[in-house]
Amino acid sequence: LCSSILRTIKKLLQIYLFILSSMLLLASCGNLSNEVEKKLDELKNKTESLDSLINNEVDKVLSLDSIINTESEKVKKLDTLINKTSSQLDSITQKGGKMLDKIMN
Repeated sequence: LCSSILRTIKKLLQIYLFILSSMLLLASCGNLSNEVEKKLDELKNKTESLDSLINNEVDKVLSLDSIINTESEKVKKLDTLINKTSSQLDSITQKGGKMLDKIMN
């Protein structure tokens, strides 16, 4: 009788310890799940912030590229104007030189 009561108590203790361990495990898993969800939210927020920053920088680069293209067109026009003016000056100089030669001869 005594040994049967001891076995029953031992079985009850084992069941109690199993239930207690299971409850602790489930509670810690719940906390871990909440912690993982919190970290994922933080990561999502950082990713969105980084995406916004990258978009702003890309917009700046596109704006700078547009300015460079505009200025490049201005430089091309100025270069063309300088070449035309230089050709006209060369032509005037040559004509002046020919006129001077005629006067001298």
